This record gives sequence, structure tokens and C-alpha cells, in this order.
Amino acid sequence: MQTNHLSHFLLTAESWPLLEKAVSLRGEARVVNHSSGARNRGGDGKKPLDEKYLQKNGGNLGGDDSGWAPFSGGRWTRYQQTKLANLVFTYALRDRAAAAGSKVKALVAHPGLSATNLQVTTTQDGGMSNSLSNRLMGWMAQSGEDGTCPLLTCVCVPDLKSGDFYGPKGLTGRAELMPAAPEEAFADEKSRKMLWEVSKLVTGAEFPF
Repeated sequence: MQTNHLSHFLLTAESWPLLEKAVSLRGEARVVNHSSGARNRGGDGKKPLDEKYLQKNGGNLGGDDSGWAPFSGGRWTRYQQTKLANLVFTYALRDRAAAAGSKVKALVAHPGLSATNLQVTTTQDGGMSNSLSNRLMGWMAQSGEDGTCPLLTCVCVPDLKSGDFYGPKGLTGRAELMPAAPEEAFADEKSRKMLWEVSKLVTGAEFPF
């Protein structure tokens, strides 16, 4: 969580004056977060955001053992929670920036199943077997380059709305605008409020709203 969310939360807070300056110069600035299809599936399935994963727990969050099924066990639950946090943070930032009258936009992307070095290091670290990694990356995944398209869409395409979420609608595919209703329901207002308050407490970050 420290790597995938809390550091991003702190960086966004520290960069906020520069983002507002960019708005004054160019009319727009964007914060783009990078989620994953894993936000909906992990060691405990589609698990709502849990406050304990945002707090200091001294490694006491399920250990590194993988479960009997693919993508199960404590490490995959933690990963699912971090990728859900990216989505929840996007909506929380969008809501608070808009309420304050800011023109800084918050967007989010996910790459789909893409063959990148992430799978190499995950396999090396024991999070996935070589046979499963080879099947997924060799038979099902799209290229890492194709996986960057949703992120590039959020960064570069003009006239996107704050809160837009782009990614493949299946495991792979082109960057598409994800249906908002199910994502907003999963990353609900309760989760947004909790993430915002706990992330501020843990990082010491301060936003002007």
C-alpha cells in the first residue's frame, strides 16, 4: 500500500500548488492513477477497501504465502487492496477538487492483462508459478505497449472528464471508457471518506480542501 497508494497520495498533495499553476497557465491539469483488473479479484475475491491495509501493521497482513488457487493468499489480497485504493483515491480526489472549484482533473486507468516485467518479478518472488505465468503471458496477454494505451488515453486525449476510467472491458483490448455505475458503487462514498482521512493521517499530507 505504501508503494502503490500512500506515496502517490503524498506526492499529489505536495504537487497540488503546481497543478493549480498549470491550470492557470493552460486551463487544465490532470492526476492520473493506475489501477488494475485485480481491484475486483484477489486473495479474498472482490473485497471492499479495508482500513487496516492503509495503516501501519508491521507486515502483519497475511504473509507472503500463496493460496492453493491462482491469485489467492495474503499477498494477492494486499495487491487487490492497493489497486482498489487507486480507484477510490481517484473518485475521492475528483469529488473534493470539484467541490472546492478546482479545475484539476482526476482520472484512472487499468492496463488489462499485459505482458510486462511485473509478471517476471512476481514469478521470481513466488507469487505465481512459472507454468501459470507462461500460460497467461504467452497465450492470453497483450503486449506491454498495448497495456499503456489506457494510461496514455487519460494523459493525452483532450476533453476527458474528471473521474473517467479507461481500460479494456475484458482481459485485453483497446482502451475504452469503463461503465461508471459499478465502479462508483464498489468505490463508494464510505470508502472514499475512509481512504481520505486515513491516508492523510498516515502520510501527514495536506490538501487545500
